[in-house]
Amino acid sequence: MSDHELIRRTLSGDHEAFGALAVKYQERVYNLVFAIVKHREDAEDATQETFLQALTHLSGFRQTSQFYTWLYRIAYNSAVGTLRRRRTFMSIEKISEEAGDAFSADVEAPDAQMIRDDDARIVREAVDKLPDEYRIPLVMREFVGASYEEIAQSLAIPVGTVRSRLHRARASLKGELDRIGYAP
Repeated sequence: MSDHELIRRTLSGDHEAFGALAVKYQERVYNLVFAIVKHREDAEDATQETFLQALTHLSGFRQTSQFYTWLYRIAYNSAVGTLRRRRTFMSIEKISEEAGDAFSADVEAPDAQMIRDDDARIVREAVDKLPDEYRIPLVMREFVGASYEEIAQSLAIPVGTVRSRLHRARASLKGELDRIGYAP
């Protein structure tokens, strides 16, 4: 069922329809929020807040844009609000311990898993060093899978700015990985 149909049904009183939307986008929203707040419990709270805000304000959603983009804007605002309330950041090592390794495979040799874990840690540390204006679009694009247009709408910036920030983020990331001598 399409997002627009699920929205129509939700607005008609079918709360299970909104549940289907939440299930569809929950992981993506969580990944975006987690990339910003860098703390599992805060990300879970901000994700829940995102869907509560979306349900509360669904009648105001103009269906001229994608629901996904509108929802991501709410998620971004929830994450930033969480940061403002918390005002502290966790280290990337703590995130890895709490969230697990997003790059792990189901079955592989122990040494391969150890190498993969180390690679993921190194890349996460380098990504973590990027300024928010570069890190957030990079995470949205590479880890969440958002399109340039979705990132632009979510962050309320032009698509050209998204492209520029992604280019700078990738260049900065490569520079940092080169600086530490990382070669995958």
